[in-house]
Amino acid sequence: MKLRMALLGAAAALAAAPMAHAAEGRGTDGTANVLYWQAPSTLNPYLSGGTKDIESSSIVLEPLAGYDQNGKMFPRLATEIPTVENGGIAKDLTSITWHLKKDIKWSDGTPFTADDVVFTGKYCMDPNGGCAQLSHFEGVKSIDKIDDYTVKITFKEPTPVPYGPFVTSESPVLQAKQFADCLGANASSCTQQNFNPIGTGPFKVAEFKPNDTIQFDVNPNYRDPNKPHFAHINFKGGGDAMAAARAVLQTGEYDYGWNLQLSPKVLSDMEKNGKGKLKVGFGTLVERIQLNLTDPDPNLPSDERSTAKKPHPILSDIKVRKALSLAIDRNVLSKIGYGEMGRATCNWVPAPAAFADAKNTACLKQDIPAAKKLLDEAGWKMGSDGFRHKDGKKLSLLFQTSTNSVRQQFQAVIKQWWKQIGVDTQLKNVNGSVFFGGDAGSPDTFQKFYADAEMYANNFSGADPGSYVAQYTCDKAPRPATQWQGENITRFCSKKYDELIAELGKTSEIAKRGDIVKKLNAILTVGQPDSQYAMLPLVWRGRDSAVSNTLGGDILNTWDSEMWNIQDWYRKK
Repeated sequence: MKLRMALLGAAAALAAAPMAHAAEGRGTDGTANVLYWQAPSTLNPYLSGGTKDIESSSIVLEPLAGYDQNGKMFPRLATEIPTVENGGIAKDLTSITWHLKKDIKWSDGTPFTADDVVFTGKYCMDPNGGCAQLSHFEGVKSIDKIDDYTVKITFKEPTPVPYGPFVTSESPVLQAKQFADCLGANASSCTQQNFNPIGTGPFKVAEFKPNDTIQFDVNPNYRDPNKPHFAHINFKGGGDAMAAARAVLQTGEYDYGWNLQLSPKVLSDMEKNGKGKLKVGFGTLVERIQLNLTDPDPNLPSDERSTAKKPHPILSDIKVRKALSLAIDRNVLSKIGYGEMGRATCNWVPAPAAFADAKNTACLKQDIPAAKKLLDEAGWKMGSDGFRHKDGKKLSLLFQTSTNSVRQQFQAVIKQWWKQIGVDTQLKNVNGSVFFGGDAGSPDTFQKFYADAEMYANNFSGADPGSYVAQYTCDKAPRPATQWQGENITRFCSKKYDELIAELGKTSEIAKRGDIVKKLNAILTVGQPDSQYAMLPLVWRGRDSAVSNTLGGDILNTWDSEMWNIQDWYRKK
């Protein structure tokens, strides 16, 4: 009970901003220009784990419920948030029943019903489909239509926190009619549907050019007759963070610039131009390095390289993984990359406080001698070339990330630290639109992971990390059978980890849930006796986006999509 109350009223970093506006009604404020320098490659969040794709699609597609800027859950397509008290959650915690609003229409004018919700669950849980958001459906036994406006989700076991399916922008509802032929293996080939989804949100897709631009027009069937205030959204993708910041803060060409991963001084200097302002706040975003536990050789058959059948020839040794972590000075990275907007961390789950392990700080101290000793023990001996060798093989790693000035700076510094311990590091960067694109045919996505180490950041929505930590169970590894979808990028597999996830699903008391999440964090990451060093957390990052001084109604949300209240945006008069 305490947990449900916490989820419904969890505090976040930001206070609510005034909602007053000077808009006259629907579509009266012309066009808003939005710039995401990582361009969306799909508008179906079930086929991509990339934030850019999830957030752009949230302008069109909606879940049953979301989280506001304070981390409080609120209904979107549902009439209310189900609880035990209102009868929405069964007393034995084995089911949750959602009541849908009856005045909702899809942008094509057809009614939104329980059939769409049931279909979406079937779509994501299809074993041949490769759903990127499968962790939201962890433990679901069935999703059933009670009547046209009532859906019951039944779980395999008592589930105290049943707000996984259809909650947040990561798990929206698809139109059953539009996606009827896109189940299973057909999911990724439904280009028209994935690029032009019919939605219930404030806007509809007018034109989508993957990895470039999206034109959104007002949804004439949106449930609020006075919203959205803008008639059009010009959503530009591509470029880099510097260009995005300049477009809002210096030239004023754009109204909103997302994820400005630049040094604080650069942003502060730009803000002095008076064209716009920065919106900042800490949520759960962590920059990390993933270490590949399987052989990334692109010459291997794809069904072999993505599984434990072919363990990584170097990184399978935990001593090597631990040495790589010990060589890194996280405090330096945080300072040079983010200043006050970054905090060095050993945790993958940095917030809320009940789930963050405040005592896990050992990795914050760089220890080059200890790293060298571990490599010696692992049999990697220093050669005359300054690098380590074992059995005729050089200790050489390919380290990749997305194209970004801060990440390239991190790569360069980490390469030097790893060189000090005898590791030869090759650097690669990939355009963010491709890296986070989720294209099953591309060799350069972060899910494919054709490298030894890769760096990026992501976060979880809402106030409870249950679905987030469930992403690293054995069955969530990207592979051909899942169309290369899944967030278990390292191909990590631990029986103990999976058992703890099952226990978490049955635990209600928030302190006990916190203890389990801390154990999961410790197993996957660094610094504890049983840590596997499959993921190396680096910096807990604040979210910062730029907003034009002429744009009103925008509220930065670190707990859901930044586009969460785009229907309230307006042009200041």
